[in-house]
Amino acid sequence: MSIIQMLLKEMDMEAVTTRKMLERVPNDRYDWKPHEKSMSIRMLTTHIAELPTWVTMALVTDGLNFADSPYQPPVINSTNELLELFEKSLKNGREHLAAATDEQLLPTWTLRNGEEVVYVATKGETIRMTFSQIVHHRAQLGVYLRLLNIPIPGSYGPSADEH
Repeated sequence: MSIIQMLLKEMDMEAVTTRKMLERVPNDRYDWKPHEKSMSIRMLTTHIAELPTWVTMALVTDGLNFADSPYQPPVINSTNELLELFEKSLKNGREHLAAATDEQLLPTWTLRNGEEVVYVATKGETIRMTFSQIVHHRAQLGVYLRLLNIPIPGSYGPSADEH
């Protein structure tokens, strides 16, 4: 199995769990956040839904400079809109990954904020970091949903709500 095939398998498996989590977000809670320093559900879930496009960005660019490209998330107001964004992002990232070769994973990709270098890794490692970011933020969403008393779907087995 090639590295690309392994990454596609992982992307597909994580997409199933991510979709289940995003489906649970109630339409009336998009502005809610558990703490003043926390992201709102809208900001967190929009970020989760857009993260698959980082696979494309890793493959077609040499990096990202936040100072030159300030983040402008789309405004999501419903779970249907959120799921549409996720599916569009997933399709984009998956298509680019499926068309890539293992050799395209080897060049360096750099994340900057102005002159500050935040992250340097191969494009393949950047794709893996993107998957880790999805899992990390999905876990944050699980905490948000738990605090709102919304049943949590299982990720790698059943959740406490599915017993």
